[in-house]
Amino acid sequence: MILGDLDKIDIEILRLLQDDASLTNKEISSKLHKSIATIHERIRKLKEQGYIKRIVAILDRKKINRNLIAFSHVLLKEHTAATLIAFETEVSKFNEVMECFQMTGAHDFILRIATRDMEEYHEFLRNKLATLPNITTVQSYFVLSEPKSHTAYPI
Repeated sequence: MILGDLDKIDIEILRLLQDDASLTNKEISSKLHKSIATIHERIRKLKEQGYIKRIVAILDRKKINRNLIAFSHVLLKEHTAATLIAFETEVSKFNEVMECFQMTGAHDFILRIATRDMEEYHEFLRNKLATLPNITTVQSYFVLSEPKSHTAYPI
């Protein structure tokens, strides 16, 4: 599959980096049988073109004491552009909010929230999320198990 201006080598670089972002240019060049300079230049271009947004380490949430994951569905009272942007801006400031998605359907937003435990989630809900203006309803669902958690997009 060719995406936009990407060729097979670019796509392979993206696949490799999605699987292990710690790979060096030398390791990638060895796997793809290309020079280190070629790989370096291609990765630079992929970053410049926005295909690679950032390179991160994915931590084991349990080892850093983020044992409780909640998906909170939020319904707002008003749906003007200003109120939607204001909610997005404010909720994005909370460290507990890992992801924020504006949705179609019965709720306006879904938040993925990571806390130590139910007590910390309750404090977050009461002292942060519930203080935001324009919220009508928050319904939260808690993760019992995580049989699949993947960050790589199929390309």
